[in-house]
This record gives sequence, structure tokens and C-alpha cells, in this order.
Amino acid sequence: MPAPLSRFPVPESIQDLPEDIRDAILAVQEKAGFVPNVFLMLTHRPDEFRAFFAYHDALMERESDTLTKAEKEMIVVATSARNRCLYCVVAHGALVRIYSKDPLLADQVAINHCTAPISERHRVMLDFALHCGLEVGELTDEWQARLTEVGFTHDDIWDIGAITAFFSLSNRLVTLTGTPPNPEFYLMGRVPREK
Repeated sequence: MPAPLSRFPVPESIQDLPEDIRDAILAVQEKAGFVPNVFLMLTHRPDEFRAFFAYHDALMERESDTLTKAEKEMIVVATSARNRCLYCVVAHGALVRIYSKDPLLADQVAINHCTAPISERHRVMLDFALHCGLEVGELTDEWQARLTEVGFTHDDIWDIGAITAFFSLSNRLVTLTGTPPNPEFYLMGRVPREK
């Protein structure tokens, strides 16, 4: 029996949702071929749905100075793994595999980025993300020097910290609601997509 979508009530049908939210869900379904469970879980509170995805898109869709989409998703996977968020590790692990074109990278980063076969740039990026997510997260002169030395700009440093902070929120909401990852995420980037 499949796990329930959320411990909190969600509308019976997307037809019961406000038009803008319904349109957003249908757009992601068109692109992905399915509706990620987090979209449905967040329909419990439409205003929070809107705010969540507005900030998500502001962080994850904007062009960063040097951060790639794969690097942004690596931040999500590494920090979500430390927060024990299965949903985000599985869902964003799929995106790491797709953007990096490396079917092994997401799992290696999730388990231990310190032993993963990644560049020094990526190691410092993930060290800093975990510093932001699990410790105080202060940007000291030492951290700034380390990050700058491997090619990150001041805006990139903001992005690393903001992505970490935002997905810490996401990790806690998904854990609170008990929302499981969609089965489709497990195979994405591992097997060729059907045409």
C-alpha cells in the first residue's frame, strides 16, 4: 500500500485548487511527466505554496555568477542527507544525476561528500553548505577566503547559504508531513528516459 501523501489534508482533486496553483502543478506535470508529491503536500496552504515556490525559483532558476544547476543540486543533496530528508535526497539526487550526467554522483555526495570523487571547488562548496546548515553558518574572513580561492564570487556565497537555508526549511516540512518521494525520482538519471 502506498504511503499517504501527507499527514495534513490536501484537496481531493487539483480542480479544487486556486487557478494559479492548478496551473503551476499542471505545468510541472507536463515537464516532468508526473506531479512531485511536494507540490501536492504544499497545497494544504495555498499562500505558503506560492511563497515556497516563488523563493525556490528565485534561488534555483536564477543565473548565478558561477554556480551551475548541478552544483546547486549537490548542495541540496548533501545538506538534505545530513538532515535525514529522504524526499529531498531522492528528488534532488535525480536532478544531480541529470544535470551532471553522472549516475553515481548524487549517491556519493549524499553518503559523504568528503570521500566522493569531486573537485576541491565542490568539496569547499559542500563544506561551507554544511557549515551553514548544521553550525552557526557565519561567513568569516577565513570562509570567504577559502570560497574565493576556489572561484566563488560574493553572490555565489550568498547562493550557497540561501540554498542551504531554504532546503533546511523544505527538509523539515517534508519530514513533518511524512511526504514520500515519488517512485519516478528513483530511476531518473539512472536509466534512459522513455521517448
